[in-house]
Amino acid sequence: MHEVQLRGTKVVRHLVPSTIREAVDMLASEGTRARIVAGGTDLLLEMARRQRPDVDTLIDITTIPGLSEIEPGEHGVRLGALVTHNQVVASEPAWEHLTPLAQACHEVASPQLRNQATVVGNLVTGSPANDTITPLRALGTTVHVVSSDGERSIDLRDLHTGVRSTSLRADELVTGITITPLAPHQRAVYVKAGLRAAQAISVVHVTVMLGFDADEVSEARILLGSVAPTIVAAPEAEELIVGTRLDDDAIDAAARTVAASVDPIDDVRSTAEHRRHLLRSMTRRALTSLRDDTGVEPESRVLLSPTGSVFGAGAASDGLVETTVNGTPIATGGATGMSLLDWLRDHAGPAAGISLTGTKEGCAEGECGACTVMVDGTAVMSCLVPAARAHQTNITTVEGLAGNGSLHPIQQSFIDDAAVQCGFCIPGFLVSGAALLAERQHPSRAEILEGLSGNLCRCTGYVKIIDAIESAART
Repeated sequence: MHEVQLRGTKVVRHLVPSTIREAVDMLASEGTRARIVAGGTDLLLEMARRQRPDVDTLIDITTIPGLSEIEPGEHGVRLGALVTHNQVVASEPAWEHLTPLAQACHEVASPQLRNQATVVGNLVTGSPANDTITPLRALGTTVHVVSSDGERSIDLRDLHTGVRSTSLRADELVTGITITPLAPHQRAVYVKAGLRAAQAISVVHVTVMLGFDADEVSEARILLGSVAPTIVAAPEAEELIVGTRLDDDAIDAAARTVAASVDPIDDVRSTAEHRRHLLRSMTRRALTSLRDDTGVEPESRVLLSPTGSVFGAGAASDGLVETTVNGTPIATGGATGMSLLDWLRDHAGPAAGISLTGTKEGCAEGECGACTVMVDGTAVMSCLVPAARAHQTNITTVEGLAGNGSLHPIQQSFIDDAAVQCGFCIPGFLVSGAALLAERQHPSRAEILEGLSGNLCRCTGYVKIIDAIESAART
């Protein structure tokens, strides 16, 4: 690869503990040079941008059992450290009992990234723009942490100390979180404003949770994100609506109070004035929705995955990856410090004597979808997957869609409907489309749009591409 594409911090070791104790011991031994990697969608970008220049070791916890479950318990619903956003999106109990969290998870990036990124990782990154933090604060969440000194629990309100700053020590591992589910008398909603419909960092996001006694508001929590260095509450507005029947006047007064309660940040995504306007309109919309008890589920919930679960059976700690790519067994080294995208193109293909250059690097940030591949049937952005994660998995690239001498139906429909353009981003569209058709045999137009929301076309519009997927679904 060109030097410009390899300018990030170099990873020299990719360690794979099999137990939490092993992971904790590794953290204690390696010190600040090591970081935990689960989804990796934030960490790999930070390292590529040299935002973590002292880190050269990744401790990969994805093979540790017991961390990828959503489990109800006596004290609430526990989410393990490996639970992805799409696992929450796929969970019917989450939509019923953790409603704003499910809504927020559905708003994160694109289906491919939601298959990789974890809810706990969102918290550990600590950006106030991260979608899941306000719903988790509104519901009430405890963070479970372990180190060589033992275990401790942190109220989520005490976790974040600034922008991308937390109260976690370098030797501590978050094993999961426990969330208080909505009670029968409570309703909650998450509302987000971004610069586009998908792949958008929040300009503002708001979570409102209300308790009702008959038609009267008995309790209120309003949390605001992406307006200050940390998530902030709006206690004045909360007090204003408790005891009311939440008529239009009360809603308008609360919305105005929320907008006046903070001095919003002014950055590249929005001016402070625009954020203040959004706070007022979004709070009004959220309160009206809760008063009227309107529906909260989206029109479509596309996963691009069989289950939305964490993919992969193993991870390689010595740089040697043994995997199957498009039906061909491949064993080759050089995986440490590489993305799955680069490993496929520069190591796996040459080692097997086949071409795997159809998978493209468009942005190297998980924004464009040109690098989409399927790992164990789950669509992911290969530019943000550590290559070592491919160990003992089954990978499908665009070259593997065709079989038995014939094109995949989606490939044929792209030809028939003239959807093929320059060819740079088309492989990613084909893989995403194939994953969509594997998940839903006859997707609606809304489901097609969501399934393609992580893929950008640099040539022209998307009409022919959407038409081609509809054609393929009819074959």
